[in-house]
Amino acid sequence: MKAIITSIRYFFERNGFGVFTRLADRLGMRAKNVRIYFIYVTFFTAGLSFGLYLTVAFLIKLKDLIYTKRSSVFDL
Repeated sequence: MKAIITSIRYFFERNGFGVFTRLADRLGMRAKNVRIYFIYVTFFTAGLSFGLYLTVAFLIKLKDLIYTKRSSVFDL
């Protein structure tokens, strides 16, 4: 049972948006603590913070598309 939960967790960490990882890096915290905080906030706000999560994920993806680092001028 533990192996199944671990494999599910690794799947979501690999294929997720990376919102909590980036937020944790910016705040100087561990990503695990940020995720746990988000879970608690989601329960208290009846799921409203999930919409905030999706909004932040969209903005991060948009920022990555706009500000991509190019190695040379010919990558345009």
